[in-house]
Amino acid sequence: MADKNYLKQIKIGFAPTRRNIFSANAAIEFADKTREKLDELGVNYVDIKDVNDDGLLYDDEGLEKITKKFKEEKIDGLFIANENFGTEYEVARLAAKFDVPVLLWGPRDEAPAPDGSRRRDTQCGLFAIGKVLRHFNVPFTYIKNSDIDDPSFSRGVIDFIKVCNVVKTFKNTRILQIGPRPFDFWSVIVNEGELLEKFGIELSPIPLGELTSYMNDLIKKDDPRIEETKDVYRKWADIQIEDRDFTKVAALKLAMQDKMKEYGCNCGTIQCWTELQREIGILPYASEALLQTEGMPVTCETDINGTISEVLAEAATLGEERALFADVNCRHPENENGELLQHLGTFAFQTAKNRPVLPPSHFVFDYPGSAAFQVKDGTYTLVRFDGDHGKYSMLIGNAKTCEGPYEQGTYAWFQFKDLNRFEAKYVYGSYIHHMAGVRADVVPILAEAGKYINVKPDYYDPIKDKVAAYWYGDLNTILDD
Repeated sequence: MADKNYLKQIKIGFAPTRRNIFSANAAIEFADKTREKLDELGVNYVDIKDVNDDGLLYDDEGLEKITKKFKEEKIDGLFIANENFGTEYEVARLAAKFDVPVLLWGPRDEAPAPDGSRRRDTQCGLFAIGKVLRHFNVPFTYIKNSDIDDPSFSRGVIDFIKVCNVVKTFKNTRILQIGPRPFDFWSVIVNEGELLEKFGIELSPIPLGELTSYMNDLIKKDDPRIEETKDVYRKWADIQIEDRDFTKVAALKLAMQDKMKEYGCNCGTIQCWTELQREIGILPYASEALLQTEGMPVTCETDINGTISEVLAEAATLGEERALFADVNCRHPENENGELLQHLGTFAFQTAKNRPVLPPSHFVFDYPGSAAFQVKDGTYTLVRFDGDHGKYSMLIGNAKTCEGPYEQGTYAWFQFKDLNRFEAKYVYGSYIHHMAGVRADVVPILAEAGKYINVKPDYYDPIKDKVAAYWYGDLNTILDD
């Protein structure tokens, strides 16, 4: 279960509904039970108890009041609780007024009374609401018709909040682009206008010189934050580079951080080689590692879609897990389904299995400024957002860490169910050799978020039906066979 403090960052509009021909008292009773459960879970929600005597949505007058209240509160998601049959057209009208994820659920009906009467007919109303939401072109997420204490309800609400966080983060992403792509990396070509037009994702491009001159000015002025940042590094890692270079690593981290704040960005990407080394004499990866650690993802080789991949992966965990950003490098020398994911340091320090090191150099580039460690064991979600020819998708799936040879830099060996299938997806798809990952199973979260951001999930394993079953109430994890 997600930490309640993480849940507070997302605000849900709670709109329980009823229909007049069924018991209003029963609907009020179950709406209050739903409120009690949301309070127990720690959900940050905007209630409608003040809009009418029932605290329920069922007419146009209430609809207008609820709409006004939810817009003023700037909700991130809408939760429709169908407490009896519900008023489907009022629900659809309300949902159509907001460009946010919509959750639909209703409490399971009791047995008929001894005289054969029924109080609520909630399930029947859910069928009606689903149809009318479709008429209004409103995408929605559904939790199965269940008792309030059924584990599928609690899990569904928490996972819906994670979906809302992915959607909110995606739609508010602004990327600091530091320098153009390296000439040799044609694979990271993106369409800036298309990202803005389709998704509202903004780029804030600056030349390398703006960053490096700012960094050198920090050092020249002996900014006190440099020593503070070096102390933070010492808490996380063993420092094996000369102090002069260590000062540059800390100053570069601060420069990227300050520039992200200056341009209102929540993430960034940098032309990491080779002009940068000629200008400042270090690699940027250790600087990126601390930014990743502090929740400001920065990717290398000006991989803009890679940055988006990282933002999506972390948002799906509500920020509880920090991401790794890796090259998909090569096959395991012995394990036919093993693959190396590695880079020169673009992993958050929280992902480390062993104590990180800032080594003197790396075999790819003989400069200081990289980071080195192996990642924690476990099951990871791997994701790559990418596109071409106007079509965008997320390649997503799970993989488990496995044993493998030592590697320089930050690395993990992952075992896939079928590496050949994974490889073919990469070769034939609109994807490149960079991938983000988090130590959590958030495949269903990312897949569900895709319907709200118009990004199609693309599974590298045949798990589409299992992902659907997860949302329909199957409490097994995706990896369980």
